[in-house]
Amino acid sequence: MVSEDSLAGKCALVTGASRRIGAEIVRQLHAAGARVGIHYGKSAAAARALCDELNALRSDSATIFSADLANVAALATLVDACVEWSGTLDVLVNNASGFYPTEMGTITESQWDELFASNLKAPLFLAQSAMPYLQKSRGAIINIVDIHARRPLRNHSVYGAAKAGLEMLTRSLAKDLAPDIRVNGIAPGAILWPEQGITATEKQKILAQVPLHRLGQPSDIAECVVYLAGSAGYITGQIIAVDGGRSLGW
Repeated sequence: MVSEDSLAGKCALVTGASRRIGAEIVRQLHAAGARVGIHYGKSAAAARALCDELNALRSDSATIFSADLANVAALATLVDACVEWSGTLDVLVNNASGFYPTEMGTITESQWDELFASNLKAPLFLAQSAMPYLQKSRGAIINIVDIHARRPLRNHSVYGAAKAGLEMLTRSLAKDLAPDIRVNGIAPGAILWPEQGITATEKQKILAQVPLHRLGQPSDIAECVVYLAGSAGYITGQIIAVDGGRSLGW
């Protein structure tokens, strides 16, 4: 469990935050005392429901923002809107991520553009837009990477390349933005199954590769986010695998 009020007075902006892991990250940051900006792409109803849930717990502690992550101008507007609402920006969590297979022989330029937009382009330009605010607050950027940034997932070459780029971007920004801004990444393993396209046999095969022999929980990722956002004051440029040990080898 997170420490209540460890992020009191802080503001966090989380992309792709209306559902699944993103929503749990928002809940845990909020539980730690932060005000939270909930970015969404298409899931407006889920974003509003999450925002209402959190504001019922603490008035004016959450708000929602819609932005096209492929549009660089929209990214700057998103950051500015969050700061206008909160008065500060202390934490940026780049969680939004397109994910689908791209089998060789069928890959299109639009698939490349879409997967790189959410997984690499948006985190870079959001970080750039947020930089002056985060420098002022001596804040943190947390990028949600993937264990498959280092170990390829079959038929996901474009996604894997984008996440590998995000891992390098994390380390590069940690150098470029120090000492004022800490930049770290989290590489999830099997936390939530894809909503489609995976069989029971494939699930069993993946779990057999996990030393802890079980699926992780969204809270495993979210609690690591809270740690990196708050008490990890001497940690930057690191990618933490939260994967039950799967990245040890399979």
